[in-house]
Amino acid sequence: MSTVLAIIIDDSRAMRLILRRIIAKIGFDAVEAGDGQAALDTIAELTEPPQLALVDWNMPVMNGLEFVTRARKDPRLRDMTLVMVTTESEQSQIVRALAAGAHEYVIKPFTEDSMIDKLALLGLTPTGANP
Repeated sequence: MSTVLAIIIDDSRAMRLILRRIIAKIGFDAVEAGDGQAALDTIAELTEPPQLALVDWNMPVMNGLEFVTRARKDPRLRDMTLVMVTTESEQSQIVRALAAGAHEYVIKPFTEDSMIDKLALLGLTPTGANP
């Protein structure tokens, strides 16, 4: 059985740990990156791109919106599901992220159940976990 991989992109180590624990419960392995550029570098080294990217908006070097835009231009990443996970809660920011190619948008703080529900909505519960 092959592993389902996600990449967690957030400049907060604590937030990466929280997200890693949540998605592990539904069958994802994860790699992590502290910013969008580090994420692109990490993905480039992988044999197969991750199925899921959980992306913070506000990060140094390359922010989440820039990452989403770059990922959408890369044919290799076309099938990767992009979920923004951010404190940016203004409707205009949500619209910008979705227009750039994000599939979903989760506003921090979030609960474990709300994150799993959002991923289930996207059809991303590899183990068939039901919250």
